[in-house]
Amino acid sequence: MTAGTDTTATTGTTEGAGTTRTTPPAGTTGPARPTAAAPGDAAAPRPRRRYWRAGVLRGGIELRHLLRNPKELSGHLVNVVVALVLAGYLSDKVPGTQVPMAHLTLSGFAAYLLFQIGLVNLPQILVTEREEGALLRLRATPGGIPAYLVAKSLLVVAMAFGTLVLLLGTAALLVDGPLPHGPGGWLTLLWVSVLGLLAVVPLGAAIGAVLPNPREALALIMLPVMTLLITSGAMFPLSALPETVQKIASVFPLKWMAQGLRSALLPDAARAAEPAGSWELPTVALILTAWAVLGFLLAIPLLRRAARRESGSRLAERHRKASLSGGRGA
Repeated sequence: MTAGTDTTATTGTTEGAGTTRTTPPAGTTGPARPTAAAPGDAAAPRPRRRYWRAGVLRGGIELRHLLRNPKELSGHLVNVVVALVLAGYLSDKVPGTQVPMAHLTLSGFAAYLLFQIGLVNLPQILVTEREEGALLRLRATPGGIPAYLVAKSLLVVAMAFGTLVLLLGTAALLVDGPLPHGPGGWLTLLWVSVLGLLAVVPLGAAIGAVLPNPREALALIMLPVMTLLITSGAMFPLSALPETVQKIASVFPLKWMAQGLRSALLPDAARAAEPAGSWELPTVALILTAWAVLGFLLAIPLLRRAARRESGSRLAERHRKASLSGGRGA
């Protein structure tokens, strides 16, 4: 029997991790027929690479869309303008130091912008796209949800670092704003920003998975966010607040993000205004890491639950209620 008509080729034993050997029947010539890939086959990671590639491509498309959409871009630019105007009107010094209060405010505002992008903008994006049926469409696409999450992560990171660079650059040019001193300052700015985003982006995704609709999302998020802005020492020295407020603020990531960025942007003399009299960078890293872990533990099951619950009937019902609400409002 020749190889071209043989239908009983056998498979050899597995050789090594993730490899298989195909053995042709005895007495035959020609190429062996491939067998099905084993669970540990080296080709298994290929779908993951496709999801990452699809996510990166989608993230690039969404970033270009953001840059070409003046309405969406203006929201981020307004925050930078507000920070610059506020810093331009401040002429006092940080109590107990010769550090300009404007520098402390700009440092805190930089932390707040990172916090806002992860904990305010991202949930709004997720809720809006869920209402538009994006999650339902992605459920029917192989690897759609992983690629979607990769794209949103890239978009948020680009938005955050773009806004941070814009704020610090324009502040340095227009109002003599602070910049890191030396390589150590730049390194601290980088790791605090990255760890801060890791601490708040998963939380933002978890919040976006449970918020009811875009109309209520902003109202439900902004009140606690603004409260944290006031009580976390981002705009003025935390030592000026009551001790009870300081302890409550120290539980949340914004306080530590602001403190870490102050350590990167302000001179060492500014440590005198900190409640502990030091930057406490190990504590900054520990608290932000803890929030990052908690956020991932919450975000993954909540996003999966939100995706599982999506259906055509649910989407149609939400659209019906939205149209009725809009009609009554008119």
